[in-house]
Parts: sequence; C-alpha cells; structure tokens
Amino acid sequence: MFSSLNATGYNGNSIFFHAEFERVISHIIAGYNQMLTDNVSLANNENKIRDVLIYSYLKKPAFKKTHCINDYLFDKELEENTGRIDIRVMPVNPFISDEAYYILECKRINSKNTSGKTGLNGEYIAQGICRFVSQKYSCYHQTNGMIGFVVEKLKIDDNVTALNTLLDSQFPEAKTVKNISNRSIITTFKHSYYSTHTVAGSELPLYHLMLDVSDCIKN
Repeated sequence: MFSSLNATGYNGNSIFFHAEFERVISHIIAGYNQMLTDNVSLANNENKIRDVLIYSYLKKPAFKKTHCINDYLFDKELEENTGRIDIRVMPVNPFISDEAYYILECKRINSKNTSGKTGLNGEYIAQGICRFVSQKYSCYHQTNGMIGFVVEKLKIDDNVTALNTLLDSQFPEAKTVKNISNRSIITTFKHSYYSTHTVAGSELPLYHLMLDVSDCIKN
C-alpha cells in the first residue's frame, strides 16, 4: 500500500505511522464534510477556519465518539522548535512521548497570482512545505501534512499543477523529490495528495489536503 510513496529507509514502524496518519487525515476530511453539511459561516482567515474545524468538530466529544477518534488529541498553535505549529495531533492510546505527534500546517489558497512566489501558492510552499524541509518543525513519526483552505473558487487540480510548477522552477530549497500527486485516502474525497522531499538526507513524504471552503466564506 505504501510502496508508491517511495520513501527511503522504510521499516515496519514507518509503515505503521503512515497508515496511522492517513487515518488522522480521514477524520479531518470527515470534519470538513460535516462543516459543509452544517453550512458553517467562515471568515476569510486561516486561523479562524482552522479553529472552527478543531473546536466545532475534531475536539467535540460527540464528533469524536461518532468517528472513533477518542485516541487522538487535536491542539492548535503550539511552540515547536523555532516555529509555531498550526495543528498538533497526538496519539494518546498508548501515550509514547511528549514529542510523539503529527503536525499539520494550514494555509489559505486563492485564485490570485497562482504562478508567483508572492501569491498564496508561493506562501503555501515558502511558509509551509519549506518549514518541514528545513526542520523548523519536527518529524517524529517520519511524516506530516498540510491543509490548504481553498477560500475562492478555482480548479483544485489545476492549482496543484501550478504549485508543482513553482516547486520545480522557483523553490529549490523545497528539495522536492516527487511533486504533489494524488493520494486517495477515502474514496469519496478527491483532493488528497502527497509529495516527497529530502529532509536531513532522507526522502520523506508530506501529505496535502485541499479543502474547498469557498462556499462557506461570508466575509
């Protein structure tokens, strides 16, 4: 199942961690789907969108019980190395270590200047992907992820192509081994992806979720 991720140095533990993180991602997708069903009203603000996802869904006891995620703790904005992570996901059953958690970095995506370093696509790479590659954020479980909150109407797959063009042409510091490519996590959701980057001499994958919340943006 995970051979297509093409990460070097794989062992039994890393395969488990990737499977576990894909389970975490599936719960985030479930929270996103419920946000759409509930027709929530969202501000055009990365942190406020993230907070609705966490506090109205991923941390709610009823949601956690329905989706069997009581064994994960979701937190926001924690100090980490030289940065401040957007979402920390800590497995708590069994508890392993204070350092044993997954990280998700959140960024907004819009339709402006999609091919430029100064647009939100450029920020997604420079202030997102590159934070993992430079080890500004840790990678205890040999994988982490990003969430792109799509706040304006656009063709997501075309925008992923634009992100890959930027990675190829303007961001050598991202140390990209494999560009952002589709990775099916659940069959009913099309916009999950992964990329592979060189981090401390190893090739490690980074997951990407593109969550279209454009219909929910009210201000």
